[in-house]
Amino acid sequence: MEKVKLQAQYGLYINGQWRNASDGATYNAESPADGSHLAVCAQGSREDVEAASAAAWKAFKTWKKTTPAQRAALLNKIADIIDANKEHLAMVESMDNGKPIRETMNVDIPMAAEHFRYFAGCILAEEGQASVLNEQFLSIILREPIGVVGQIIPWNFPFLMAAWKLAPVLAAGDCTVLKPSKEASLSILEFARLIDGVLPAGVFNVITGAGSKTGQYMLEHKSFAM
Repeated sequence: MEKVKLQAQYGLYINGQWRNASDGATYNAESPADGSHLAVCAQGSREDVEAASAAAWKAFKTWKKTTPAQRAALLNKIADIIDANKEHLAMVESMDNGKPIRETMNVDIPMAAEHFRYFAGCILAEEGQASVLNEQFLSIILREPIGVVGQIIPWNFPFLMAAWKLAPVLAAGDCTVLKPSKEASLSILEFARLIDGVLPAGVFNVITGAGSKTGQYMLEHKSFAM
């Protein structure tokens, strides 16, 4: 397989739009195999985390009202997009993370697609619970979305661990601000580019940058429900 063509520069994906960091800061993504330059990525600021969180909470007002069937259809559509771009995503992951292409092609990318399909099936099959306590009381359990989830992805399984975190959040009717590792951001950025327009604006936001900066801003931000 030949190297894929990457974007020269990637911005932050906030509210369904690509934008530069508020202060214009960037960092270089480099291949761990030979140190070669791959792309320029935005270094998210505290203001960018705030903007992404605000966009997610705004989107949550309507996203939480979607039905399990509607969310399952979108999860399956995302899985189809991953499968249709398996070779591309596998090579991006291999170039940026350093994994052998056989691993990304046969494990990371296809398992990510299956994870979205798994949670699509879970929410279609899920049932509530009602228990008769006595003649006067009935206990009913209803599962409801909690809001906006902040998610920080490590470098070792960038794409697959993002799927592990993202699929259940979307399935539950929650929104997210997701930060991939600075050392391996490109597969998530390409994923955001491929599914652009599939989800309502603001439901899925991607903030890139160093863990000591952007990641710390997320940890300190008080708006995340989880």
